[in-house]
Amino acid sequence: MKKLYIASDHAGFNLKEFVKKKLSKKIKFDDQGPHSDEISVNYPDFAHKLCKKVSKNSSNIGILICGSGMGMAMAANRHKKIRAALCYSVKNTKLSRLHNNANVITLGARLINKNTVMKCINTFLKTKFEGGRHLKRVKKI
Repeated sequence: MKKLYIASDHAGFNLKEFVKKKLSKKIKFDDQGPHSDEISVNYPDFAHKLCKKVSKNSSNIGILICGSGMGMAMAANRHKKIRAALCYSVKNTKLSRLHNNANVITLGARLINKNTVMKCINTFLKTKFEGGRHLKRVKKI
C-alpha cells in the first residue's frame, strides 16, 4: 500500500503546514515532524526519519522541505532505495519522476512560491516512472 510522508526543518515548517492543509482535502499523509516551529531543529534528523519510512515500500513517496531544499536532498540521498530530487519547476519535477523514478521531492521554502510548490507536488504525485531506457540507469544509482 502506497504511503505519503512529509517532513521539514524549522525554515520549512510554515510551508509544510501550508502543504498539509492543501493535501488533507484529497490525500492521506503521515507528518514526520517537526510538530512545532518554536525551536530550531537539524534537518538531517527529519530527512533520515522520513527516508526510513519511504524505503520500506517501493511505492512510498516523501516530501521534504527546508530553506533551500538542498540540505534535505543531500541527507535523503544517503539512504539506499531513496532517489530525492530538488524540485523548483513543474518541468524538472516531471522529469525527476519520468526519468529518475524519484521517490522523494525536496523543496526550498525560501526559494519557491506556494503556487509553484503545489504545482510541483501535484506533478510529482501524478507522474509515473517511464521505465524503458531509464530503468537500467536508475539501477546504476
